Amino acid sequence: MVAKILEQDTQGVRLDKWLWAVRLYKTRALAREMVQGGKVHYNGQRCKPSKLVEIGGSIRLAQGFDEKLITVTKLLEKRVAAPIAVTCYEETEQSKQKREENALARKNNAFFAPHPDHKPDKKQRRELMKLKAR
Repeated sequence: MVAKILEQDTQGVRLDKWLWAVRLYKTRALAREMVQGGKVHYNGQRCKPSKLVEIGGSIRLAQGFDEKLITVTKLLEKRVAAPIAVTCYEETEQSKQKREENALARKNNAFFAPHPDHKPDKKQRRELMKLKAR
């Protein structure tokens, strides 16, 4: 199965369809929800899922805790394998650097707010409630 990569002379592809095709979101419905919820901006503006994506357009999108700023290099209509999908967009250096900084900050935050190995038992919960009530 060969993916259909659109040439530059075509009008474009729907934003939600492109986001799904290049594997930035797991389902097209999820891509559509993210666009409608304002988590995806095309060329600096909120838009609808039916917005046509063109080569050279910039997309800012949220994925989990991170935000990516990417530039469209190829247009796709159908979902393709991950190695091919990665070639259809380029993430900016500034975006990569910011994601790395955020990942490091999250990692460092885990050292200052460690999670206990187990839940407190009934006696420990009562003691915690007494401390909080003071």
